[in-house]
Amino acid sequence: MSDLYDVEAVRREFPILARQIGAYPLTYLDSANTSQKPQAVVDAIADHYLSHNANVARAMHVLGAEATAAFEGARTAVADFIGASRSEEVVFTKNASEALNLAAHTLGSRLGPGDEVVVSVMEHHSNIVPWQLACERTGATLRWFDITDEGRLDIEGAVRDGLINSRTKVVSLTWVSNVLGTVNPVAQVAAMAHSVGAVMVVDGSQGVPQLPTDVADLGCDMLAFTGHKICGPTGIGVLWGSYDLLESLPPFLGGGEMIEVVRMTGSTYAPPPYRFEAGTQPIAQAVGLHAAIRYVSALGMDQIAAHEHDLTAYALEGMSHVRGLRILGPTEAVDRGGAISFTLDGVHPHDVMQLLDSRGVAIRGGHHCARPLHDRLGVQSSCRASVYLYTTHDEIDRLVEALDYTGAFFSGRLATTGGVR
Repeated sequence: MSDLYDVEAVRREFPILARQIGAYPLTYLDSANTSQKPQAVVDAIADHYLSHNANVARAMHVLGAEATAAFEGARTAVADFIGASRSEEVVFTKNASEALNLAAHTLGSRLGPGDEVVVSVMEHHSNIVPWQLACERTGATLRWFDITDEGRLDIEGAVRDGLINSRTKVVSLTWVSNVLGTVNPVAQVAAMAHSVGAVMVVDGSQGVPQLPTDVADLGCDMLAFTGHKICGPTGIGVLWGSYDLLESLPPFLGGGEMIEVVRMTGSTYAPPPYRFEAGTQPIAQAVGLHAAIRYVSALGMDQIAAHEHDLTAYALEGMSHVRGLRILGPTEAVDRGGAISFTLDGVHPHDVMQLLDSRGVAIRGGHHCARPLHDRLGVQSSCRASVYLYTTHDEIDRLVEALDYTGAFFSGRLATTGGVR
């Protein structure tokens, strides 16, 4: 069992975790969807609004200077957190979906008929649809990695089939699958992409909150992630890109602050990152993200990763004993994140989710914005439980007990005494 930090002390910093759901304590196992927020993040946002609220870059007064310093301070904190070489490589967006759309739209300006973009079948819709749109606009072709029976990226098949080749211009891949939990060999794929001159984009939405992150180690050219999965607020995302690449790309949105000079006959554009940040930015959200980064950094990303690994192994073991339960993806905690998707024989995932919710256990049911992956796995939808830095072994035990009860309830195995027979 993990003793990397005092989990109970951590939980006291998340007021929502003390809630009761009816007669049951809240067992929050939906952190792959959104993480809960510590008091320090909520306080930072409240303090900004109550004491420093102003727009950034424009207001030449004390509040404006304070807001601008806080916003740019958040940019520097993000850059340091992910190992960027300079803060100007960090572009703020409203979420990871917008960050990936920004990447697809701007890189799409380089695509044409005969060019290829490579993704994988395990991608979130946010890393499929923007590339489909880019290919539709430009005449490029979308291709994808398959997965193995274990739920890992099929590198051997991709090499055999020449998936990444001289026509490949962009490879965009999730670091950690939000369904399978698989940790992909991003650096290996990046080397494959770079060997043919392609740009490597990484969806880090599940990876950055769970794992120590260094963009140089990942070998990517762009990295997208979102604040609300790493104890930060909703409404803020990040696109990191190497400065030389960002400097070569056109704007994504037009408006205030992304320009140098505007005339009726044409405009010139600001350097990165401001070229990609049109209009009023998510200022208070950036302040909250900065507070979240301070929070997880104080705990230690190595310790968070180890805690999640321990909990994932514990959950996989416990769930393996639930009758009729099938885990989607790797069944051992090797190169695996904290999201565990599963099906329960004869029970629709929404029914599983609702019955667990009646016992205070919060999980997700559906296709988790990964419909092509579910089609590949031969299931219409699934349930997903996901752990994070505040999850305990007792909560995993409650999940397993609730799943046992659910399976017995729908199969008629409940004894007249209310137990499982």
